[in-house]
Amino acid sequence: MQIKGQAALVTGGGSGLGEATARELARLGAQVAVLDLHLDNAKRVAQDIGGIAIQTDVSNADSMQAAIDQAAATHGPARILMQIAGIGTAKRVIGKDGNAAPLEDFAKVVNVNLIGTYNAARLFAAACAKLDPMEDGERGAMVFTASVAAFDGQVGQQAYSASKGGVVGMTLPMARDLAQHGIRVCTIAPGLFATPLMRTLPEPVQQSLAASIPFPSRLGKPEEFAELACHIVTNGHLNGEVIRLDGALRMSPR
Repeated sequence: MQIKGQAALVTGGGSGLGEATARELARLGAQVAVLDLHLDNAKRVAQDIGGIAIQTDVSNADSMQAAIDQAAATHGPARILMQIAGIGTAKRVIGKDGNAAPLEDFAKVVNVNLIGTYNAARLFAAACAKLDPMEDGERGAMVFTASVAAFDGQVGQQAYSASKGGVVGMTLPMARDLAQHGIRVCTIAPGLFATPLMRTLPEPVQQSLAASIPFPSRLGKPEEFAELACHIVTNGHLNGEVIRLDGALRMSPR
């Protein structure tokens, strides 16, 4: 699929990997709807790239459907979904006080990262399947965001790793499910990237994390994530695949 002229949805598009992806899509000629829970961030990015900003909670069915409808009313039906919205947490199963971790903390992360991904995907796919097929019978493409934590999560990352592992596990069966509709599904599992969240850490900590990456020994650039996400869209034979983007990093237990 050629990106130029297509309508695209980017969840979590107001910052970090989502922002970089929204900007790359726009650079390549897409009409981009920036979906984010934080509307001010979405507006900032959308204004820069000539897109639209929509406040969206990916884990809420009504909110996600409204975003898809609003974007379609402005740009036409979307054929591209970049599902990048997500949250992270680190909490041990048993706290220093000897008590079990609160169940609601685990549920919140799974609700946003896993259920939110499925929610966005199912609603996008239902709309996309109604569109006329393009070359090779393709109607659309979705790119999900997992994490290397799905494979080698660290101590305290039970909720985050489980949620991202669920996204990994969902990728192939969803690609098979949607094959009849000409909709491709792939997932990127990024390692350590120079996102706003990462930049809140002290500089020595950032340098230590970067040094743990075999090569190149630096934090990933959000633009590198964006480039891969857009390549997946344009490479019609990429489907049902999970791609690690991590400089050969394998996380240690701590």
